[in-house]
Order: sequence, then structure tokens, then C-alpha cells
Amino acid sequence: MDYSTLSIEIKDHIGHLKFIRPEQSNSMNRAFWQEFPQALRQLGTDPQIRVLVISGEGKHFCSGMDTEAFTQPDPELFQGEPGRRGEAVRRLVLDLQACFNQIEQLRIPVLTAIQGGCIGGAVDLVCAADMRYCTENAYFTIKETAIGMTADLGTLQRMPKLIAPGLVRELAYTARKMHAEEAVSSGFVNVCYQDAEAMLGGVMEIAAQIAQQSPLAVCGTKEMLNFSRDHSVEDSLRYMATWQAGMFQPADLMQSFSAMMQKACPEYEPLRGYKPLMQKD
Repeated sequence: MDYSTLSIEIKDHIGHLKFIRPEQSNSMNRAFWQEFPQALRQLGTDPQIRVLVISGEGKHFCSGMDTEAFTQPDPELFQGEPGRRGEAVRRLVLDLQACFNQIEQLRIPVLTAIQGGCIGGAVDLVCAADMRYCTENAYFTIKETAIGMTADLGTLQRMPKLIAPGLVRELAYTARKMHAEEAVSSGFVNVCYQDAEAMLGGVMEIAAQIAQQSPLAVCGTKEMLNFSRDHSVEDSLRYMATWQAGMFQPADLMQSFSAMMQKACPEYEPLRGYKPLMQKD
């Protein structure tokens, strides 16, 4: 499919979604909010894709919400009876949140490769990813506070479960930049690379290692990790047992042992492709 804000490449079971508006610092314009969730649906339901990498062209990964959202808002959004106006705004925010929730809900791991600025809504996006990698010149900013609003698309809900809550509060209250070194030391970022080329090469190597594993095992691992984050240990163990009762089958196990004995790469059956019942055009 043709997109104006991003491109998609698929190779060796790795999907690569790249933001392609470097002149605008890959800001999230109106087209982005239509194309990004559509691209995720395309990638997440493709049985050949086992891992997804998200990156951005140019100097910055993503500068967050495009200024048009603030300078040219929908004139009807803030007009009319207050209760109904509030309900409409709430619905809009929920729809925007759903775009990044979709990253978590994908059955495949999502890796983000971040250079330069990762600002505002871009922080919401990368918080929903499985892993984050960056360059030495990268920085992260919860910018919403500095422009008079509260971050509303997931940063304040997800980041405290990724790094120390006190640090999240400092970043959110002050809107200061968290540079690459601090992002790594806090555990927010896995690895820092010298430049974008080295970063993308390193991230693709990690993605390739993931793609070599059983797609069913990786899918189950992501499902369990996400569930465990939001539930008690007891509930998570019960869910794990139920998952194994239905999903644990000998095929991939036998394939793994056979490949090890032959010193070869296992060839796992892909997950089945599917089309969401409520898929939007």
C-alpha cells in the first residue's frame, strides 16, 4: 500500500516501518493518524513477519504531534454544549490512544530505533514498544507539560513501569530532556549506538535473532510479559497455565531439537494470517 508518512519493507521475516517526513522531523500530522494504525494492521496480520522495527529518516526520530493539530484544530471540537463537547474530546483522545495501544497488542515484538529527538507523542509511541534503542545524540522529552497540557497517549501510564516512577515524575513535571546516556542508565533504552547507521545495523541483528525463534513461542512470551505487567503473580501464573494448555504443542519443540542435532537453523511454521473483523479501510 502507498503511504505518505511512512514506508514499509519486509525481508527475512522482519518488517521495517520507517517514518519518511524528515523535513518535518517526522511529525505526526493528520495523515499519520490514519496511516500508522493501518500499517500496523497490515504488518501485524502478515504470517511471514515475526518482528517489527520502527525507525525514522533524517535528523530526528519523531517530533511528536504536528503543529497543525494545535494551530488548525477542528473548529467543531471545542464548540457547543459543554457535556457533549467533553464527550467528543474524550472519544478523540481514546481513538488516538488506540493507535499506540495497537503496538502492544501486536502478536510480534516491536523494536524502536531512535535518533535525535523523540518528543511528545513519539515518547508515547516508544513506551508502547517492546524495546528501545538509540543513538548518542538522542533525547526524550515529555513536551506536553511545556505547552500547557498533560501527556495523554500512554507515557504517564507506561513509563512508570519501565523506569523509576520518581524519574518519570521529574521528566513530566519539568519537560526537560532525557539524553541518551541517562536513558540507558535508567533502563529506558537497551543500547546506545554511535550513529543512526550503527544503530539500525545493531537493531536489525537483534531482530534477526528474534525472527529465528519459534514465532508461536515469541508470541506467547510477549502475551505473558504484557499480562504480567498489569496483573498479580498468581493471576499471571494461572493465565500462563491456561495458555500452555492450548498453545503448547510438540511440533516446534521437535523442530528445535532436530535442528540442534543437525546443527541447522530450524524452519518453523509461520503463525496464521488473519483479517480483523473490525478492520477499517
